[in-house]
Amino acid sequence: MTYRNPAPTVDIIIELVDRPHRPIVLIERHNSPLGWAIPGGFVDYGEAVEVAARREADEETGLKVELVEQFLVYSDPNRDARQHTISIVFLATASGEPMAGDDAKNIAVFESWRVPSNLCFDHDRILRDYWQYRHYGLRPRLGFD
Repeated sequence: MTYRNPAPTVDIIIELVDRPHRPIVLIERHNSPLGWAIPGGFVDYGEAVEVAARREADEETGLKVELVEQFLVYSDPNRDARQHTISIVFLATASGEPMAGDDAKNIAVFESWRVPSNLCFDHDRILRDYWQYRHYGLRPRLGFD
């Protein structure tokens, strides 16, 4: 019997604490699906998710991040059209100038009122949940049916 399991991924919402309004870093993806995304990627076999989060942040943004907390887990089977993934989302802080790396075509810093509309995956939902939490201290309700 062959088992199919979702692939674990991490997404890292990086707040730049050395700038006014603590803007976040987003990458513009070089590979499909195209658009803007929260930095992140697949967890390697044998790798802890915290290690994967720091590695992906460094590879995609050039920033050494401090993980602040594990935010939420997003697991909708339709969140990534390529395959079923489960994303563990971390909140992190960093200072400095981000630089596009790995599969990032471009990188930019955004305040909440400037986030682009062409976000990949379910990153619009993740960021909506994050802004609610950051501005109002409200964690999103879990979507149990």
